[in-house]
Amino acid sequence: MLCAAVTPAVSGSRWKLFTNTYLVTALNPKGIIFFVAFLPQFVSPNADAGQQLWILAITFVALATLNATLYAVFATSVRKMLASRRAQRRFNLVGGTLLSSAGVWALLAKRPV
Repeated sequence: MLCAAVTPAVSGSRWKLFTNTYLVTALNPKGIIFFVAFLPQFVSPNADAGQQLWILAITFVALATLNATLYAVFATSVRKMLASRRAQRRFNLVGGTLLSSAGVWALLAKRPV
């Protein structure tokens, strides 16, 4: 039995996609819990906590934006390299080998007693 390839629906607007992705990420409970647990460690009790938290949040958003931008630029350049079936097979072979090796390493690692 042959299955037809299903292509996902593409949003008409890049801004709509950006907004949707931003809202899903910003309202993710795991992210909120992480920041509630992580950020207070870097807040000095001798200064305005609100201002410090805003500075930390803005710094995180700026670094996350830079990270995502660099990742997108890298992915765009790699896309051209992985256009051929041969390159995709090699990529999958190398990636699978690395993941399998990491699994074997974790399995054989000595745990402290």
